[in-house]
Amino acid sequence: MLLVGYCFGIRSERRLCEVVHLNLAYRWCCRLDLADRVPDHSTFSKNRHGRFRESEMLRHLFETTVARCIEEGLVSGQRMAIDASLIEADANRQNSTPKEEWDASTIDAADASRAVREYLDTLDAAAFGAASEVQPKFTSHSDPASQWTAARKSPAFFSYSDNYLIDTDHGVIVDVEGTRSIRQAEVGSAKTMLKRVKEKYDLHPERLIADTAYGSGPMLGWLVDRKIAPHIPVIDKARRTDGTWSRSDFEWDAENNQYICPEGETLKQFRRNYSDPTRGPTGKGVAKYQALKHTCQACPSKPKCCPNADARKITREEHEDARDVARAIWKTEQYAVSSKLRKKVEMLFAHLKRILGLGRLRLRGPCGANDEFLLAATAQNLRKLAQIFPAQQQSRPVRKGPRDQFRRRHSATENRRFTIESAPNRHSPRSARTASRRTGSTRPRNLPLHLRGG
Repeated sequence: MLLVGYCFGIRSERRLCEVVHLNLAYRWCCRLDLADRVPDHSTFSKNRHGRFRESEMLRHLFETTVARCIEEGLVSGQRMAIDASLIEADANRQNSTPKEEWDASTIDAADASRAVREYLDTLDAAAFGAASEVQPKFTSHSDPASQWTAARKSPAFFSYSDNYLIDTDHGVIVDVEGTRSIRQAEVGSAKTMLKRVKEKYDLHPERLIADTAYGSGPMLGWLVDRKIAPHIPVIDKARRTDGTWSRSDFEWDAENNQYICPEGETLKQFRRNYSDPTRGPTGKGVAKYQALKHTCQACPSKPKCCPNADARKITREEHEDARDVARAIWKTEQYAVSSKLRKKVEMLFAHLKRILGLGRLRLRGPCGANDEFLLAATAQNLRKLAQIFPAQQQSRPVRKGPRDQFRRRHSATENRRFTIESAPNRHSPRSARTASRRTGSTRPRNLPLHLRGG
């Protein structure tokens, strides 16, 4: 019944019970006979908080639909796209506390609600509490795990992030994860979903398509190390806006570990060899490269390079090689194709909110959000299967009873009568009047005796 509600956008469980009670198609789908009683709406929450979460049945149900899609050939696993969308939480701004006054250590778990206990359990989880050390501006009393965000350029609200990993062949959702609405948690969920898809279905994509939020150096390095081509825009803040040369104008010489400026001079990290193998990038994962001072002072291009410094310095991040790989992919035609394919995951989120009506969550807590996300993704995959492989319509057998024989005879008689009456007859009064008008005679000729006047 829950799948019926999510497939057809029936958000209220009370309303779902009423609709299933009246709709014969829904009864057939739920395997309920005409005389069977529809379950009460309270059984949904009792099973959801009990055996559903203990056995992870909703996750198993979603993975079963994904396995069916793979079996039908809808998933190749070569090109995958990932994205996240904000879903409003069931929390109110008026029932919240600023971060200066919020202290999670003072909460008594014994007297707290279910959503608050789940919040305390996920304080060290990578997808929620441990995703960032920065505390949100406000924390909700009813759902503390939700994130206060103003990412939509609109009034801020509490929300969760629904993360989708899809196969771009037919837009099938291969994995889903609920997290806090911050970039660190969304990027971490991407790694989690890719690992889970590899372990569960043995799917290893050749390329991953995403937006700029996933274009950080560590994320790109993680993908390149696993032989996944990152079709992702790079987060690059090294480009200068004052008209001077940026880091991209310098050529990188990986063999000699140095940069070469447009004038042909070298920028090195060290000018002599050190025996200490620990010398290299700093603790922040950044290596500094610098040109000689007397070389820059005599260079004719110094106003374009470093007008306010004695010598030019360039920093190189730890995952700069992976960033260069992503920049090279950005210039290819395949990247333009990937940019169009990325719209499929955005269309799924639009379908989720507009058609299925999941613009605001009904359940609270991280577990409630994950339950809703799993059911919605399962419903979308089922609708995809029904759209691509519709059920075969069975033709009804022709009845040959006495009633059908009478109908066929009656219809044949009516058709014959209609043909006789509508066909032109030269002996009919209507044809005689028409002939008299054409000839100007008042008494038609060649008529039977009983039709002649006088």
